[in-house]
Amino acid sequence: MVDWAFLPKDLLVLISKRLETSFDLIQFRSVCSSWRSAAEPKRHRPAHHLPILPDNGGGLFPDSAAGFRLSRRSIFLIGQREQHNETNPFAWLVKVEEDIDDPGRMVLVDPLSDRLNRLPDDFPRVLDLSRFRVRELGQEFKLHYFNCVGNIVDSLYLEKAVVKFLDSDAENEFVLLTIHVSGKLAVFKSWERSWAVIPDMPSPYDDVILFDDQFYAVDNNGRTVVVDFLSLNLTLAANPVFGGDKKFLVESRGELMLVDMYLSIEAVDGAPGFIEEFFEHLAYYMNERTVKFKVFKFDKREKGWVEVGGDLGDRMLFLGDDCNFSASASDVLPLRRESSVLFNGNVFNGEDYGTMQDRDVGVFEFRTGKIEPLRKRPELAKLFWPPPQWIASSMSEVRSFNSQYRNAEENLGETS
Repeated sequence: MVDWAFLPKDLLVLISKRLETSFDLIQFRSVCSSWRSAAEPKRHRPAHHLPILPDNGGGLFPDSAAGFRLSRRSIFLIGQREQHNETNPFAWLVKVEEDIDDPGRMVLVDPLSDRLNRLPDDFPRVLDLSRFRVRELGQEFKLHYFNCVGNIVDSLYLEKAVVKFLDSDAENEFVLLTIHVSGKLAVFKSWERSWAVIPDMPSPYDDVILFDDQFYAVDNNGRTVVVDFLSLNLTLAANPVFGGDKKFLVESRGELMLVDMYLSIEAVDGAPGFIEEFFEHLAYYMNERTVKFKVFKFDKREKGWVEVGGDLGDRMLFLGDDCNFSASASDVLPLRRESSVLFNGNVFNGEDYGTMQDRDVGVFEFRTGKIEPLRKRPELAKLFWPPPQWIASSMSEVRSFNSQYRNAEENLGETS
């Protein structure tokens, strides 16, 4: 049997350079001392500064805005070593971002939005990651405005951004793809220090993703294109999918998926007095609510989207403001096999016909076709916030959580 600790150092170096994320490198270095010595840790770098994205005279940006800062966030699923019962989640979903104003300091962000989360007073300030099952589900990039004196003007630009790094060691050269305020695609090349807005737009674009090392974009009709960042040419990848009101792209188990969200402002059937109340508070009820989803798989050969039936298998899809990602349902809840979509949007609760939750998290179950607010699903709500009790009960030290994350490689290395 091969002793993995004695693999040739040259081979270990080559493997370490192919690791996609910093967290993968942390886990690689934690295996043993020989693996740790073969892979140098990545140094933390300040957020990249980008010039202002042109807005075609739309007046979107304040006069004091000087440019963008680009920050990177990672979404982690942290789980217990032992599985518990089916109604008690043994995982915690968390998004971590390096503080723009204080590089090296980490902050916790709501996994599906931009909301900053305040840690409870009893939250452990040190996390020994060797005590948990930790999986990185995805990364997202956020564009923040900063003004002439360096302060963040947060955050007028809400469109999703995806980034492809061309120099994996230095991360100095990169390409960014986002959606312009006009609905067109916009590309930033770090070596040119300028934006280019691609004029082609049969329909406004809804989402962008980096999949299989290529940029993909989908418009409101489901027409999907591959974006060549050098020539700025668009190549048709999949023909339109008509029906829904908003399209999302997400990678799941190495496959590209399209999620079609259907929106409505219809009244709830059987709600007494709803119509009168609707017209009395018309502006309040004009918020769109989510009523249905359809999910498709990408068929590259046929240049089309193939609808998935009533089941995704052991998969949960998460649709956030800046990143879409997926996870194994059984990693979230023991013995769970039901596929679902968790999304950030307006969710109308038919039982409480007089209220609409603004930007609530909703849960769509494929098996039943039913949509519920997350608060109606307590077993899933525990996946988000506040942190589960087993996080605090498993730790004994109370020092800086942010310092622990910054020094994760060293802390993990000591446990190998």
